[in-house]
Amino acid sequence: MNNYRLTIQYDGNRYKGWQRLGGGENTIQGRIEQVISEMAGQPVTIIGASRTDAGVHALGQVANVKLQDDVAEVKLRNVLNHRLPADISILSVERVPEDFHARFDAKAKTYLYKIWNEGHSHPFMRRYSMHVKKKLDLEAMRRAGEHFLGEHDFTAYSNAKAHKKKTVRTVYDLTIEEAHGMIDIRVRGNGFLYNMVRKIVGTLIEVGIGNKDPDEIPDIIASKDRARTGLLADAYGLYLEKIEYDE
Repeated sequence: MNNYRLTIQYDGNRYKGWQRLGGGENTIQGRIEQVISEMAGQPVTIIGASRTDAGVHALGQVANVKLQDDVAEVKLRNVLNHRLPADISILSVERVPEDFHARFDAKAKTYLYKIWNEGHSHPFMRRYSMHVKKKLDLEAMRRAGEHFLGEHDFTAYSNAKAHKKKTVRTVYDLTIEEAHGMIDIRVRGNGFLYNMVRKIVGTLIEVGIGNKDPDEIPDIIASKDRARTGLLADAYGLYLEKIEYDE
């Protein structure tokens, strides 16, 4: 069996997320599987590193697929890019060991969230960033962000529908940068619960507009109370930026 690692970019706006749902919904996984299955002449399943939500984008999603036939990496990449819609792009295809698993072997993931922080709209980024008109206090947001670092039980920052048995995650880095009205929030960790990054960003926005104090965060995390996190940031401002592996 031949195992291939795909690095993928996509615009998530018109998709129901990464994961194939089984009801014929328009998903990233479903679109890629359809093309590879037609090429292979049999049903094929691909494994994604992260199950991004509906509307979420990816700059560096990773997936792996196992094929019986020995297909040249460049051919697989070219066929996919030729047959996939223009809002899904395969950046690279690499042959990897048969036991490589895109999700289980991932060591760290980085998500990027974009906020347009001006009083007027951004015509070109309105579907790719969240618009917050009130000027955000970035220093207060950075102080709040420090409280998310380290290992915590992030039940408060999970979705009740997720039903995850393990809710402990480690956040390695959280940075907030601003340039010309666009705020970039990057969160890097060993893994994230369903809606976790969007809820963290929502809390940071609440801090930035003065609705929460930065030093409330440890108590919110300890409470495990989902109602206390506040705002859920819009999906279309979120990007899966990078997946890290032991090379």
